[in-house]
Amino acid sequence: MAGHSHFANIMHKKGRADAKRGKAFSKISRLIMAAVRMGGPNERDNPRLSLALLKARAANMPKDTIKRAIARASGTAEGVSYEELVYEGYGPGGVAMLVETLTDNRNRTGGEVRVIFDRNGGSLGSSGSVAYLFERKGQFDIPAAQTSEEQLFDIVLEAGAEEIEQLDEGTADAHFQVTCEAGAFDAVEKALEEAGIEPTRAEIVKVPSTWVEADESIARKIMRITDLLDDHDDVQSVTTNLDISAEVAAKLAAD
Repeated sequence: MAGHSHFANIMHKKGRADAKRGKAFSKISRLIMAAVRMGGPNERDNPRLSLALLKARAANMPKDTIKRAIARASGTAEGVSYEELVYEGYGPGGVAMLVETLTDNRNRTGGEVRVIFDRNGGSLGSSGSVAYLFERKGQFDIPAAQTSEEQLFDIVLEAGAEEIEQLDEGTADAHFQVTCEAGAFDAVEKALEEAGIEPTRAEIVKVPSTWVEADESIARKIMRITDLLDDHDDVQSVTTNLDISAEVAAKLAAD
């Protein structure tokens, strides 16, 4: 996974920066409320809520804001009903894109997502046209200052981890990324907790099984679409199978 994680790594950094603004909290609040309405307010009995709360904590979301979202969703009055929708399409250069949304109006969201694709050199496809290119995986980002690669390997291997990759080595953002099957997520999370290691990100994500290599021009176009989608209130995540070199990644990160 040496080259093809560079673009995702840039977007994760942008996500951490966005979390310092208000929009990220609004999206996470919506995710928490939807999880509570689907499975109840008890984190232990609701895996969906547990994942939403992990995302909230990673974004440094205030505890009071989290409590308000749970309390609001637990009530029966004037609750908004959200549904999960996934849009599949291709960006410039044939890059596959999955857009996961949480919306109270599918017509509005679908129309606005389509406009973003159409106006920026992409095209939406039918259900299943892109999804088969991605697999559900668990991922954990762990600051390199907390542990060594050898120690981390010993901790997570038996729990079901498939791969450990070191990213941003030699920088303040240096960290390890642990990847596992989605079904091993809880076991790996527990192993890290028992070892006293706290991830800065712990999520079930979609990971591409095939990659599309792209130059700087295509990469910038994909970033443009991704940025516009990320800025949409209904969009929870955008995943691509874009593969870029470290040199291109450095240019994009410098923008």
